[in-house]
Order: sequence, then C-alpha cells, then structure tokens
Amino acid sequence: MSLPSKKAFPLRLDPALFACIERCAAADFRSANAQIEVLLREALAKRGVKVAVTDKPRRGRPPKES
Repeated sequence: MSLPSKKAFPLRLDPALFACIERCAAADFRSANAQIEVLLREALAKRGVKVAVTDKPRRGRPPKES
C-alpha cells in the first residue's frame, strides 16, 4: 500500500523566523516541517478557511474477513 504523498516545494525563510519555528517545534515534540504545517492550518482556520485532513494509512494487520 502506498502512502499518500505530500506536496514538496522549496521554502525560503528568514533564519531568525526558522529558529523560532524550531524552538516551538521542539517544545511541542514536532519537526519544524510539522510545526509549519500546524501554524499554516491555524492561520487558515483563523481566517475561516476549512482545510480537509487527509486520512492517514491504517497501521497493522487488516481485519480478518469472516
């Protein structure tokens, strides 16, 4: 089963801003990439934009069929 892919693109940030993101991410036990995604979702929600969350693949064995 293949995982749903995420859109990859280069992002240029001010080094001071990225350092802040890294500190916040560490405090929340996230990667900087995941922290940026959380911040973007929060900012969009604040503007009233609903972003669908892609279902994550299920882990483990598939259920037995009866």
